[in-house]
Amino acid sequence: MATQALRVGGFTRMTTIDYPDHLAAVVFCQGCPLRCHYCHNPELLPRRSDEPLAWSGILDFLAARRGLLDAVVFSGGEPTLQRSLAQAVTEVKAMGYLIGLHTAGIYPERLQRLLPLVDWVGLDIKALAQDYPPLTGVPCGGESAWRSARLLVASGVPHEIRTTLYPAIDNEDYRNRLRGALAALGEHIHNWQPCREPPGNQPDHGRSKNQISFY
Repeated sequence: MATQALRVGGFTRMTTIDYPDHLAAVVFCQGCPLRCHYCHNPELLPRRSDEPLAWSGILDFLAARRGLLDAVVFSGGEPTLQRSLAQAVTEVKAMGYLIGLHTAGIYPERLQRLLPLVDWVGLDIKALAQDYPPLTGVPCGGESAWRSARLLVASGVPHEIRTTLYPAIDNEDYRNRLRGALAALGEHIHNWQPCREPPGNQPDHGRSKNQISFY
């Protein structure tokens, strides 16, 4: 049976900020099971797009840009939601590109299978594991994300773990507790990133950020 083509909701032809120290293209994979309050790509949340981009067309573009771009980053949405991601990564890697992956780590078994194929990972750790439900709008995911963090750090694959400073976690006590939990993972790179309002005044998935507190 033929592998289903990757579902793509967006594509950036060149960026200098999505793969450290390299020129990259970014493939925005369609679909994400999380409903984070600060999501900046709400159009990528549904599993299918009304205006999908053809994966074959993206492959043609990348084939023509060999030697001009260094890397291709698979972002989202949540790339690991799609079982066809590994095949897509293999196709792009065969062209000679470095492979980057942006993920929330909610499918650790799939991430583990992908780690031998990728050259750099940006992993979002949103909060302490027990605090994921009010931030993400789903009843689970925190334990999976932290398991992915442990797998990533142990793998030795170059990476960055980043945490968005959503108001509910942006206080000294919570930041210290999160740093302590991250320190237990072993040697890694972690960065805080500022929380920006979603574009176009997107609704906050029915919940006010002021109603969430972990103090």
